[in-house]
Amino acid sequence: MSDHNDGPVAVVTGASRGIGRGIATVLGSKGCTVYVTGRSKKTGQTEDLAGTVYETAEAVTAAGGKGIAVVCDHADDTQTKAVFEQVEREQGRLDILVNNAAKVIDALTEPGPFWEKPLELGDVIDVGLRSAYVCSYYAAPIMVKQNHGLILFTGSQGGQYYFMGPAYGAHKAGEDKFAYDMGYELKDHGVAVACIWCGGVLTDRTKRIFGTNPDQYAGVEEMLETPEFVGHVAWALYNDPKLMERSGQSWIGAELAIEYGIKDKGDRQPPNMREWLGMAPRNQPWPQG
Repeated sequence: MSDHNDGPVAVVTGASRGIGRGIATVLGSKGCTVYVTGRSKKTGQTEDLAGTVYETAEAVTAAGGKGIAVVCDHADDTQTKAVFEQVEREQGRLDILVNNAAKVIDALTEPGPFWEKPLELGDVIDVGLRSAYVCSYYAAPIMVKQNHGLILFTGSQGGQYYFMGPAYGAHKAGEDKFAYDMGYELKDHGVAVACIWCGGVLTDRTKRIFGTNPDQYAGVEEMLETPEFVGHVAWALYNDPKLMERSGQSWIGAELAIEYGIKDKGDRQPPNMREWLGMAPRNQPWPQG
């Protein structure tokens, strides 16, 4: 049992870079102990992008929390299970799980139908949807035992709106459904489950895509969210006195931000999908009984 038990304990998956790193760093700035998972032990190892679990863990600690790097390939259930055993052994608790890991390759954003692209695009259903199920499976018993916790999915409008093809769409639609069904089963145990729809996010991958065609993407960058934005929204949601009432639902991050009084870097209010695309989560009431 760790003596570093002041702030909440979190696990953020897929946190070597991008949204995962942004969320982990924000949680660190709030005094959390954050277990950072991902495959990247050295820069450029998993793809030609900067970022490792060690760098993110250092950023968490520098922000004021305690970052703990755990190299984990979420395609392997045994490695995933070991992460949660380590957390329980070292901390004796788990307050926040952010399911963010996903196998995303650049071909996802290229034009063309799914059957003309690499079959590997389907891997986002395995390391993405299925791996989030496995993480939640091992996190839930810890949270149920303490009658407290938040399981979070980083979702998008792609679960309802055509965006980046069928494999990505199935992954995101599945996250909405996980939030609803897991929330229903956990509602009597003090554990909340939610999916936050991120807007366009200015990650290193996005910047690289923009760099290939600056004219096509001119002006888009100003509309995007920083990777840290959803982290601030997630923290506010975790601390919301009405958290359990919000459980089982998907939320547009930009809308929650307005409600919570959160702005992005540069005092910006990112556009929300309801106004931008006419898209919003189709939240249903739970079955009675």
